[in-house]
Amino acid sequence: MKTGPKFFSGSVDQALAAQIAQAYGSGLGQSQLVRFSDGELQPVLEETVRGFDVFLIQSTVPPADNLLELLLMVDAAKRASADKVIAVIPYFGMARQDRKDKPRVSIGSKLVANLLSAAGVTRVMTMDLHADQIQGFFDVPVDHLYASSIFAPHMQSLGIPAEDLVVASPDIGGSKRANAYSKFLGCGMVMLYKERAQANQIQSMTLIGDVKGKHVILVDDMCDTGGTLTKAANIMAENGAASVRAYCTHGILSGNAIEKIQGSALHRFITTNTVPQTNPFDKLQVLSVAPLFGEVIRKLMNDESISSCFLF
Repeated sequence: MKTGPKFFSGSVDQALAAQIAQAYGSGLGQSQLVRFSDGELQPVLEETVRGFDVFLIQSTVPPADNLLELLLMVDAAKRASADKVIAVIPYFGMARQDRKDKPRVSIGSKLVANLLSAAGVTRVMTMDLHADQIQGFFDVPVDHLYASSIFAPHMQSLGIPAEDLVVASPDIGGSKRANAYSKFLGCGMVMLYKERAQANQIQSMTLIGDVKGKHVILVDDMCDTGGTLTKAANIMAENGAASVRAYCTHGILSGNAIEKIQGSALHRFITTNTVPQTNPFDKLQVLSVAPLFGEVIRKLMNDESISSCFLF
C-alpha cells in the first residue's frame, strides 16, 4: 500500500527538486539519466512507483533535451503503473510562443502541452506563465503559481515608505502585474512603452509617469538577454530615480545578460531559482520557490484549497 507521493528530479536542477521534496517532508527517489554515445537520452526510475502519485520536477529551459527528458520521465512513470503523474515545471519553456503573431509560425506552448498530455501527465504545476491563457492549452488540471507570494513580502522587507516607492512595468504587457503589486504595496505605478525592431532587440522605450526621487521596483516574469530590463533601469535613473531594483521570476540570463545587468543602473536583480543560477554576480539575489511548491503539493495531496497560497 502506498504511503505518500514520490518525487523524482530531472537533470536541470536536482538541488531545487530536493528542496521541493524536503519542503513537502520527503526526499527524492532514486533515478538516473543514461546518455548513449550519440546523445540519445534514457531516464530510469530506479524504484517502484506502482500505485503511487509521482511528482516529476524539471524546468524546461533550453536546450530542448530538457523537455525531452521530462517527456521520457513521464512516459517511464506511466508505463511503470504510477497512479498519477504530476509534472512540476517551475519554468515552462516555449511560453513566449503562445499565439500566431505572424504567418507561418508555430504555437510552441500548445505543442508542448499536447506532448505532455500524450506522454501521460495527469496534472501540471508551474509558475508565472508568460501568458495566462496557456493554462487553457491543457486538458488536465494546471496549478499556476505566482512569484508574487515570494516577491511581495520581500519588497515589504525593504522598509521603503509607500510614498517613496514606485512599481514599474518594463512594457505595456506587464501593466496588469505591476498594478497588482502597486495596489498591494499601496504605492504609485509607472510604465514604459517599448517598441521592438525584432525579437530580443529594442527599437525605442518611453517612460510614462514620474520617478524623480523615488525608489523604483521593476517587475517582470522573465529576463532573457537583459536588454529590456537594463534599458528600463537606465531610463529610470536618467529621470531621477533614487534607486532601481528588478524582480523577475525566471532569470534566464542568456548571452551577455549578466554583463548588461552589472553595467546598468540596477541596484539589485532579484530572481527565483526556477532557472538555476550557475553564475552568481554582485547584483544577484536568488529567492527559493521550494517552500511554495512544497506547500501547494501538501495541500494537493490532502485535497485542500490552494487559494491561501496566493497573495493577489
